[in-house]
Amino acid sequence: MSNATQSALRGSPREPGNQRAAFGGIEKSAVRSTDDRPDFTAIQQSAEFRSLRRRLNWFVFPATAFFLIWYVGYVVAAAYFPKAMAEPVFGEVNVGLLLGVGQFVTTVGLTTLYVRFARRHVDPRVDDIREQAGDLD
Repeated sequence: MSNATQSALRGSPREPGNQRAAFGGIEKSAVRSTDDRPDFTAIQQSAEFRSLRRRLNWFVFPATAFFLIWYVGYVVAAAYFPKAMAEPVFGEVNVGLLLGVGQFVTTVGLTTLYVRFARRHVDPRVDDIREQAGDLD
């Protein structure tokens, strides 16, 4: 093993009496510690947070189930009904191609719906919970 390899494995040499800096050159003393952290357990157990989780799950689970059924249905149709998928709609465009492009359209549509839902129903409630976090201590 070369000297360069041995030096790399050992790390940079230390000066006597000087502690080696942490990763990225940030010393441990530079890390800010504070006791002003919110009580995350109290937040999680609050009625507002549980209500927010229920509201979020109300959108996320049905949207996910819809998309997974739609996606698996497309894959199953492509695997078991190739003649139906190859049926021309107009010109060289067939049913399979339209359904495949429909996957992308559905993805963009669901993303747009989620962003709209989050802006209207989730984000304001998250802001309220953050404001109340200081009151839960």
